[in-house]
Order: sequence, then structure tokens, then C-alpha cells
Amino acid sequence: MAAGPRSRLLPPLALLLALLCLRGRGQGLGQTRFVCTSVPLDGDMCAASAPGSGSAEELRSTVLQLRETVLQQKETIMNQKDTIRELTAKLGRCESQSVLEPGDSKGGGAGRKGGFAKNTMGDLSRAPAAETLSQLGQTLQSLKTRLENLEQFSRMNSSSQTNNLKDILQNKIDDLEKQVLSRVNSLEEGKFNPKNESEERGKIESTLTSLHQRISDLEKGQKDNRPPDRFQLTFPLRTNYMYAKVKKSLPEMYAFSVCMWIKSNASPGMGTPFSYAVPGQANELVLIEWGNNPMEILINDKVAKLPFVINDGKWHHICVTWTTRDGVWEAYQDGTQTGNGENLAPYHPIKPQGVLVLGQEQDTLGGGFDATQAFVGELAHFNMWDRKLSPGEVYSLATCSTRALAGNVIAWAEANIDIYGGATKWTFEACRQLN
Repeated sequence: MAAGPRSRLLPPLALLLALLCLRGRGQGLGQTRFVCTSVPLDGDMCAASAPGSGSAEELRSTVLQLRETVLQQKETIMNQKDTIRELTAKLGRCESQSVLEPGDSKGGGAGRKGGFAKNTMGDLSRAPAAETLSQLGQTLQSLKTRLENLEQFSRMNSSSQTNNLKDILQNKIDDLEKQVLSRVNSLEEGKFNPKNESEERGKIESTLTSLHQRISDLEKGQKDNRPPDRFQLTFPLRTNYMYAKVKKSLPEMYAFSVCMWIKSNASPGMGTPFSYAVPGQANELVLIEWGNNPMEILINDKVAKLPFVINDGKWHHICVTWTTRDGVWEAYQDGTQTGNGENLAPYHPIKPQGVLVLGQEQDTLGGGFDATQAFVGELAHFNMWDRKLSPGEVYSLATCSTRALAGNVIAWAEANIDIYGGATKWTFEACRQLN
């Protein structure tokens, strides 16, 4: 393609050289007439003689050739501009898609949320739509498993109402599965409209919460003979909509002890087992493990790193105690003290009238959840006291002793916990295995 324009540009150059040669020969004559003659590429420029009677016709032909060459070159330039414009537009679209992937940088303490865009309950997850659909599919599968576990109970219970309710729930889950499959197919065929993503996903999540509640009601028949504290919460997915909320708020506290059983092997980081937010301070009291950092306790946005080693997929009992005097804290794992420190938010009392959430980190009071900070795993026997527990009391809790006390601020009981978004309740087995 490069040789074409070059060959078209040579005839005008040949004309110019022939013109110069003719001018040189005409010097000294009384009247000089300049004649333009086309010369072959491999010919001798100055050896060409002036045209005779056919010169006007040849000149006209050369002018036409020159005009055609100019038009062809102009057309080529326009085509190249269109191509460049099209490629630039495509490159812009590619770049706009590539920058949607968020960074993973985080600071410590008060600035630790700076590397993440806000992702509230009503927002879309920052994960790609296909991944979000996959998570919804897994949640549906979890609900189906719970229904299958109810079948044995249903066979022993002759109540037709129970069986009819189970069938209705099964049909609704099947319908949801079809919706998810349809959306996946639309994505694969490029027909999915992202503008409707928030609305449609909201509908599915609302239905999931409703299904969970109805299944929980159906499961109550299995729980009649179970102690009110022998249950665990399961958070199988890293989402921004799956959580539990403690119905009771905290009083003003100048000391506390918080203990729980926990099980997770999520990576990187198990997320946020619990967070307590008050008006004006989202990080009043938070336990979090994010990225490859150790688990941390935050009080009024001040941070202490905890020496826990619990991310192995096994049940562990953990406790953290704290007093506002000098900000002294202690950490216990499986009944043994593993760390301590001081100067953690000294002389700052824990503020009352806040919201206590299990499984999510709050960016705003009662919301502003971020899927990247969500807890993934199982949690049970979350208890809180407004005093510092003794090492003996912590050991009794970790060994499931009958002498173990329930929290005097927050006691672990099913009536005290509401769950949302597909988080599930199961019978707690860790203490049964120890006894």
C-alpha cells in the first residue's frame, strides 16, 4: 500500500524537472515558450525534447492524471481518519471498563476505608454481575438444602399445613433459580441491561429474605426441644446484604468483655464478626480481619492488633476484655490469654443507643455495608458483659462449663437476634463435641 501514493506523486515531480530543463535550453532566445512534458520514471529528464503538435493533448492528460491522484490521496486520508476515529472510540470503551476494578489499598485506623468506594445496602456489589449471580445461586442452594433437611421432620409430622408450606417454598425457590439462569443467559448473549441490575437484584434479595423467614418459621418445629442458646449463625458468602442484627443496643460502658465461638477459613481475611456503630461514629466498637492483616479491635476508631490464629476452618473460642482506665485490653483464645496491651482509646466510654450488627462492618449507622469486609464463616455464643471477666470465667466459657455465665449486656439467645439476606441458623455442635 506504501508504493501506490509514491508512484502517483512522481509525475508532478517529473513535470517540474522537465520544465527546468526546457527553461535552460530556451535562454538566449528572443521569445521563450515553456512547455510541460511528462517524462517516464526511468527516462533522462533533460534529454526530453519539447512536444510538437500533440503537446496540448498530452498536457490535458497529465493535468487529469494529477487531479485524479490528488482526489485518490484525499480519499485515502479521509478513510484513515475514519479508521483512527473508530479505533480511538473502541480503546476508550476498553479503558472505561478496565478502570471499574477497585484498588485494594487500605490504611490503618481511621483511614482504613479510604481504598474502597462506598457500597451501601441499596448499591450494586462491586463484583461483576456474573459473580453476583453466582453468589445468589449459592444462596438459593443453601435454602434448598435447608428444605431437604426439613423433609425428614415433615415425614414424622402428619400436618398437611406443614407439607403444603414446604411445597410452596420449593416452588418459589425453583422460580428464583429460573430467574438467575435467565439473567446468566442474558449476560452471555450480551442482552443484559446494567441499568436494571439494581432493581432486579433488589427484588431477588427481598425474595431471599422472605424465603429465609418462612423457612425459619417452618424449622421452629425442630427447635422446640432445643435450648434457646444452642444455635449458630452461618454466613456462607461474602456479600453486602447477609447479616444479623442484635435487637438490644448497648448501654454506656466503661469496661466490657465480649466473647464468642467462631469458625472460618475465608481468605484473605475472615471479615467482620461484629460491629457497633453510634450516631457520628461508625467505628465505636468493631472486630475485623481484612486482607492479610491480623484481626483488630477498634474502639472509637483507635486500633489494637490481636494475636489470634483462628483462620483454619475449626471452632475457636475468643474473648476480648477492655477497661477505659488507661485503655488496658486482654485477648484470649481457647481459654488462654494470648496477648494484652494498653492505651487503647483510654478514658473513652462506649457510647449508648447504637446498632450492633453481626457479620458486617458499618460505614453508616445500621448500614453502608461493604462486601469486601463481610464475615464469612460461622458464629455462636456471642455474649457481652459491662465488666472485665477473670481468666477463670473465660476458661469456663471456652470449655463449655455449666458454670459459664451468659452476658449481662448481650446474652446469646435466638429471641435476641434477627437475621437478613439468607444468613442461616443451625444447631451449635462445638460444645457438644467438647462435653
